[in-house]
Amino acid sequence: MPFYDVLEPAINYAENGYPVSPTLAHFWKRGVASFKEKLSGPEFAHWFETFAPNGKAPEVGEIWRSQGHARTLRLIAETNAEAFYKGELADEIDAFFQKHNGFLRKSDLEAYQPEWVDPISVSYRGYDVWEIPPAGQGLVALEALNILKGFDFHAKESIDTFHKQIESLKLAFIDGQTYITDKTHMSVPVETLLSDEYGAERRSLIGDEALLPKPGEPQKGGTVYLATADSEGNMVSFIQSNYMGFGSGIVIPGTGIGMQNRGNNFSLDPEHENSLEPGKRTYHTIIPGFLTKDNDAVGPFGVMGGFMQPQGHVQVIMNTIDFHLNPQAALDAPRWQWTGDKKVLVEPSFPNDIAQALARKGHHIQVALDSGSFGRGQIIWRNPETGVLAGGTESRTDGHIAVW
Repeated sequence: MPFYDVLEPAINYAENGYPVSPTLAHFWKRGVASFKEKLSGPEFAHWFETFAPNGKAPEVGEIWRSQGHARTLRLIAETNAEAFYKGELADEIDAFFQKHNGFLRKSDLEAYQPEWVDPISVSYRGYDVWEIPPAGQGLVALEALNILKGFDFHAKESIDTFHKQIESLKLAFIDGQTYITDKTHMSVPVETLLSDEYGAERRSLIGDEALLPKPGEPQKGGTVYLATADSEGNMVSFIQSNYMGFGSGIVIPGTGIGMQNRGNNFSLDPEHENSLEPGKRTYHTIIPGFLTKDNDAVGPFGVMGGFMQPQGHVQVIMNTIDFHLNPQAALDAPRWQWTGDKKVLVEPSFPNDIAQALARKGHHIQVALDSGSFGRGQIIWRNPETGVLAGGTESRTDGHIAVW
């Protein structure tokens, strides 16, 4: 399709407005309150003018529009994105950062090139689970599944299942925090971290009690997710994010362009694998997932939510493959979230008897007051025998399954 046709619906929404949905309104209001506390100075004024034009976030059902976004999207559509990287919008971004003593320049935008990458995968119970390679954290989900595949699980709602899920995820996460960075700067190959040998080594550390995870020593050598599929078998797993709700809090005047905040995950320790360096991509959280079986596409899946994402991927994949839940049930099932050390946050609907049993195993269990931090996912699954597509959309947020 012509680029303008692709962007025309978005331009229309920006220009003419759309009603704000309940979950979006909740997080928008929280974002405005947070920025009012943390951000001051002329460089942040345009964020408030754009996203809180009346001094507050829009209410549920209120029509929100942004002429700046409409102008930007139209320029991008008319120039096949040249305006953003080399033209009028690039000039405005450059001028803003020069005015406020920032570092980003038009030359940086001109130098940008998208990359086609080879996804990484592990085999799990006869399926291949695919993720984007580092600097994304999909490696964490795959390493956890690589550890978990060595166990037999007989029931979803069991203490043993949850305990081993949590322990495997902790071990994978601590490795991710230690080794994931721009792939060209990693001291440990992805293939080593996902090898059967290393999976077995990490698996052997899991016992009956909660462990305090430490990185292994392998042999060295504001997010939006959507899934779509068509009748011809094409499928897309897509995710986009400016991070931390509203990114950096900087909006380029008159454009609606909110600058992202992905540099937040760089380490300022020069000895760390993920240390800040020019031209280097940092560890980032956004990870679209995909599932295949015998080289045939089964479907795209994703769970938004910062460092909850690989945890959501592991839980959703196991709900589907190990426990045979349909896509909607796989998403609706109560979730847990490891937050560091031995701390595990569980949803209000998480079974209380299992939470208490996990506490007896040494996990520091806390019950969350709401489900806002447990991820927001979408799934499309294709039945390999009938070709029928089944979709699931997250009950924890605003979402929709559309068929046309």
